[in-house]
Amino acid sequence: MNRRDIILGVFIVVISFFGALLLMNLLWPSAGLQQGRPALVAVPPLQPLSRISTVLAPAAIAISAIHDALEAQAPKDLSGKRQNPVSPALASTDVNWSMARGPLSVYGRPDALVVATTLSGTFQASGTFAAAGNAVGGAVGSIVGQIPAVGHSMQNLAGKAFDQKAEIHGAVQAVSRPTIAANWRLAPNLSATANIADVAMPIAGVKLSVANEVKPFLDNAVREQTGALETRVRNDPFIETAARSEWVKLCRSISLGAAAQGMPNLWLEIRPTRAIAAQPKIDASAVTLLVGLQAETRIVPNETKPSCPFPKQLDIVPQANEGAVSIGVPIDIPFTEVSRLLATQVAGKTYPEDGSGSFAVIIKRAALAASGDRLLISLVVNVKRRGFFSIGADATVHVWGQPVLDQEHQILRFKDIALDVQSAAAFGLLGAAAQAATPYLQKVLADKAVVDLKPFADDAKKRIATAVSDFVAQTNSINAKLNISDLRLTDIAYDAKTLRIIADANGTVNVAISSLSMQ
Repeated sequence: MNRRDIILGVFIVVISFFGALLLMNLLWPSAGLQQGRPALVAVPPLQPLSRISTVLAPAAIAISAIHDALEAQAPKDLSGKRQNPVSPALASTDVNWSMARGPLSVYGRPDALVVATTLSGTFQASGTFAAAGNAVGGAVGSIVGQIPAVGHSMQNLAGKAFDQKAEIHGAVQAVSRPTIAANWRLAPNLSATANIADVAMPIAGVKLSVANEVKPFLDNAVREQTGALETRVRNDPFIETAARSEWVKLCRSISLGAAAQGMPNLWLEIRPTRAIAAQPKIDASAVTLLVGLQAETRIVPNETKPSCPFPKQLDIVPQANEGAVSIGVPIDIPFTEVSRLLATQVAGKTYPEDGSGSFAVIIKRAALAASGDRLLISLVVNVKRRGFFSIGADATVHVWGQPVLDQEHQILRFKDIALDVQSAAAFGLLGAAAQAATPYLQKVLADKAVVDLKPFADDAKKRIATAVSDFVAQTNSINAKLNISDLRLTDIAYDAKTLRIIADANGTVNVAISSLSMQ
């Protein structure tokens, strides 16, 4: 073969190569994602969806706070006066007593809250002795047992004044077993006892019992104070008033910002529907009242003004050791954003990744569209046979798949992957390499075409934590801690434009009250 024949052969090969490329471009013009797309089955629009969210917050009132409030409110002094004569032997008698309480001791035990204090004071009896006579002798005899010396002494003291004093020592203890009722009222269930150390005060042989004189008055004073406090607390709507205030604050929409670039702001709508409380729990450090609510929550594209009637009844539930936050919300993501995430996962990669086989498939672009109970994955791919003179061609292929949420890995997968009939025909025109690539492409899509939803979960977690933190009161005397520890995606739904992900956020909340303002 001479040089001329060689040059002519090379020229023919080059012309054939460029001719094949021209033919490819005529048969398959620049591939686009919409090219040859099959008709889509209409999908009903997503309906507004709300989830039930629950917040249970233990409010721990420190024993020290209760002590300080009671110390400021409890009367520091008690006094009394006997109205009736002590004895016929005494013509006139004034019996007065006054006591001051010591510092209060407040402590908790599993069944009750206990408040105790000591009492100390003075008992005073003053007046004049009765005139001598049979009546006096008889009176004295009835007291001291017909003792002649005492009778003679009383005759000598007739008409004379006396003024005797004695110290008083005692203690008071009050026990409270508080309960909360469905009518939003707290019952302290108070009981109290008082004890006085007995002292015998001698008045010319008449031994006057200080305890007998003082205790009835002290019992009555303690009973009155306890009853007044019991009535006041039982009738005080402070729990309902506080709950109504928070209820109004919760019933609204909170801005969450935009879900994606170019999208409008989203709003978290909270509509409380149920109020919850548990019976108070008492330990050595605090009295803890578990309060909470249930609410309907949803994410909506516009700010709303929900209606939230305040419940007439408070639902009493079992005690819980820790506060809990469970917020369920639907998160709507536009398919344009989901397509971008899918393209990030598969576009620009060559399959088989290990370079094996006689063909290579390069995925250039990818997009998703909803169609009935399936999603259509549209791909622009380049398929070519491996080799020196291999010829590759771009084609748009469409693959059907059913979306499945992988809850464990928080990703969107596709099952039942199937190449569209029209796409299969187009692949056939590309030759044996494309036909061989068809089943492999389906397997690649099943394995690799996933949408990582964890960024959406992390973003929603932060946004929800920021939103609900507005409701956690923080003052010098109230320290509340709320933590959204986990957000899991639990379900999906979609319409023609939007992929909806159902998310459940969980966390903890605790409230510590270090000071009380009692009215």
